[in-house]
Formats: sequence, C-alpha cells, structure tokens
Amino acid sequence: MISTLLRTLISTLVSHRKLALENLALRQQIVVLQRSSKRPRLKMRDRVFWVLLSRIWSGWRDSLSFVKPETVIRWHRKGFRLYWTWKSRRTAQGRTTVSPEVRKLIRKMSRANPLWGAPRVHGELQKLGIEISQAAVSKYMVRHRKPPSQSWRTFLDNHVRSLVSVDFFTVTTVTFRVLFVFVVLAHDRRRVVHLNVTDSPTAKWTAQQIVEAFPWDTAPRYLLRDRDGIYGHEFVGKVRSMGIREVKTAPRSPWQNPYAERLIGTLRRDCLDHVIIRSENHLRRVLRAYLTYYHGCRTHLSLEKDSPEPRPVELPDQGKIIEIPMVGGLHHRYTRQAA
Repeated sequence: MISTLLRTLISTLVSHRKLALENLALRQQIVVLQRSSKRPRLKMRDRVFWVLLSRIWSGWRDSLSFVKPETVIRWHRKGFRLYWTWKSRRTAQGRTTVSPEVRKLIRKMSRANPLWGAPRVHGELQKLGIEISQAAVSKYMVRHRKPPSQSWRTFLDNHVRSLVSVDFFTVTTVTFRVLFVFVVLAHDRRRVVHLNVTDSPTAKWTAQQIVEAFPWDTAPRYLLRDRDGIYGHEFVGKVRSMGIREVKTAPRSPWQNPYAERLIGTLRRDCLDHVIIRSENHLRRVLRAYLTYYHGCRTHLSLEKDSPEPRPVELPDQGKIIEIPMVGGLHHRYTRQAA
C-alpha cells in the first residue's frame, strides 16, 4: 500500500513538473511574440474567450499577457451594450411613419407662416384631408425663436350664442398719430361683426357703431364690455333702446372679457405688429384684408380647427396642394386645385 501511495505521489510531482515546464515554454514564446509584434491581432472569438474566462476564473488577470485587464473589461461592457441594443431593437409594430411629402409640407407651412403654431398647421392639414397627429406636426415644424388666456367661463359658455363683446385698442401710425380701433365680436363663431377706426372716439360715435353692427332685428341679447368712460350716456341709452342688456366687467379685469382681448391680441400678433400704418384709411384696408383671411381661412382651436366661415375638408383626390398668399404674404391659404 505504501508503494502505491509513493508511485502516485511521484507521478503527481512529475505531472506538475511537466505542466510547470510547459507553462514556462509557452510564456517564453509569448515574450518572443510580444517583442516581434507589439499589437497582436485578436479575433472576436478570442475576445469572447477572455470575457467568459474572466467570469468563471478569479485568477485570469495573472495569466493575461496580450492585452491589459482593463481591455477585457471594456470588451465585456461593449458586449453588454450590444446585447441590450439587440434586445431592445425596433420591431415591425409601432407608429406609422410620416411621409417625406407631408414633412416637407409642414416645414413649408411653418416657414411661410412664422406666426403659426402646431395647432394652426395641424388645422390646415386637416382641411387638406391629411390625417396626422398634432404631436407629429409639432415634431416636424421649423423651430422659430418664440412663446402663448384663461376664461371667464361660466357666463360666457351659458350665453355664447346670444353674446357679443366690444372693446377698443390703439394703433400708432408712422407719424406717431394714435388711432382707435373699435371691434364688435360675436362669440358663437368668433366672427368680427363690425370694425371701425377713428382718431377721436366719442360716446355718440361708439353708439353709432353698434347701430351699424346690428341693423334691423339682429341685435344680440347680451353685450359684454369694460367700464371705460368712452361708453357714456348716449351709448348706454342706444344699447338699451335696442333691447340689449349690458354686462360690465370688474374694474381693471380684462381677463373677464377674454374673447375680445384674444381677438385684439390676434390682430396684433398676426397683422399689426408686422405692418407700419400710414393713415386711418390705410389701417382700415389692412384690417379688412386680415379679416377676409380671419373669417374664411384661419383655423381656430375653439372651433375644432375650423374657421368662422366653415371650410370644407378637401380630400387628396381633389388635386395638388397650392399656396395662396393673403394679407400681403403674412399668411397663406392652402387648398387643393385640380390638374
């Protein structure tokens, strides 16, 4: 039995000696290789081998000579990224892509109409029969350097079909003369019922504008206005004689007359801020040109992306899309024209 153990011990020592000599010979060859080739060419399977070896053997760093241990760690991280890139790859399902023609049209509209936001462009596309989400429109619009009222809702919503708002705003001419613009707005379809310009407004002149705005039996039930002194006794008497009930906003509370304030803001942003007014007649012409666009073309959020004078939806088979300049090129109408 002792002899058997002795033979086993001797064979083990001999095998360990052979293994040590073999390792020594391999290491010497690696040193020669490193002297002759400073950067050995490693294939993908070599990298995978060392990555797997680093996962199962803690002493892998001691036997690594070709590359640094940090390189193997980098290979492992790269493999991790590639694995998750493959795992999260895009499948066949997903959102439908927006065609290049529609993307080009969105950019063309936003360039030609820098005052428009995504809702306005989206409304125009709907009128052209192009089905696309507003979020997609916003994604493909040209970015301009620019930012956007809350409502006195209870009364306004309950009486929207029988309610009009009136208000004044001022415009300065090229010679620094101040002109006053009086507007009458019907709430139901955001229609400008009447608009006029003067350089010296009076209660009598203002009362006459109401008469011109509502001839015969077209007077509304309610009229919403602020407490400006221009609405004097003559104005109040004329409105009462027409059977109109006045609703006055609180002092210094323009937010209580939001539709008229919004209209005035629209007139400024879309038109007057981009035009130098020469005279009273010039201002009337500019405003009339804009109101033609406002009533017949401009889409409104509150009207479900329709215009005050409803526009039909034009389907793609009705022809190609053409661009019609309006308000001197400040805005455009897009329509389909048969070939």
